Order: sequence, then structure tokens, then C-alpha cells
Amino acid sequence: MKRIGVTGHRSIPPAALPHVLAAMKALLCGQEGTMEALSSLAEGADQLFADIALDCGAELTVVIPSGDYEDGFEDPQALAGYLRLRNLASQEVRMAFPHSTDEAYYAAGVYIADNCDRLLAVWDGRPARGLGGTGDIVRYARERGKPVTVIWRDGVERV
Repeated sequence: MKRIGVTGHRSIPPAALPHVLAAMKALLCGQEGTMEALSSLAEGADQLFADIALDCGAELTVVIPSGDYEDGFEDPQALAGYLRLRNLASQEVRMAFPHSTDEAYYAAGVYIADNCDRLLAVWDGRPARGLGGTGDIVRYARERGKPVTVIWRDGVERV
């Protein structure tokens, strides 16, 4: 079984979104054989990835950073997406952190990077804005020799 994990920005500019969606679909739906998708289901890239992976026939493994993770969703639509996708998951992995902290997010990202065959990163190439951000997880995966596929639209900056 091929295992693909995701790390990515929560906010994807509209100018980058069509490119990101097309690249995710091409990568995920172009896999032969069975596939497992690993995601923390954060708003943005994580939820887009999970939706596309499920549409392409993958099994979804959800990696929950903390016991109070749901409380961190400020947007009701993002929370609804999280709950819907979590219910569709075939497996759930829970990190041992009671509260959502940068360390909890980092641990979840490290788990995904360690347990996938390829990491898909929806990343603008800039440093992480906090521990456990996309840049940190990409660096971690690359330092361990993990294949990383970066998806981003050239010339588009994240706000």
C-alpha cells in the first residue's frame, strides 16, 4: 500500500487554489494500487488533500495533534469539514498532547512524515510561522531522506 502524507498551509490564496487542486488530484488519482492518505485535517491544504484522496479511493488516516484540537477551529465550515472527514476516516491516530500547542502540531507533522512513503507539501517555500508549520515539516522530512512533492503556484504569495 502506498502511503502519502500531507503538510500545508491553512490559507491558500485564490490565485493558487486551482493549481493546488489540480496538482493534488493528479498526484493522488494517478497512483496505482491501494493508497493510504495521512492528514491532520486542519483547515486548508489538509482538508483539501483528504477530500481528494477519498475521491481517488484512498483510505484516510487522521492524525489528531491534541485532545482539544476541535476547539481550535474558529471557522464553523472548517470545523464541519474536519468532523465530516474524521467520520470518513478508516483509522485515527491521536498524539498524547492534552492541548493544542506548537509542540503538538509538530508531533503530528513528524508522525505523518515518518509514516508515509511520500510527503505532499502545499508550501510557498517560506519558513514556518510557528513550530510545526509547513516549512518545519518539509525540512524534517527532507533531512530524513523522505521524498517530498511541493505544490505551489509560482509568483503567488501567501498573506
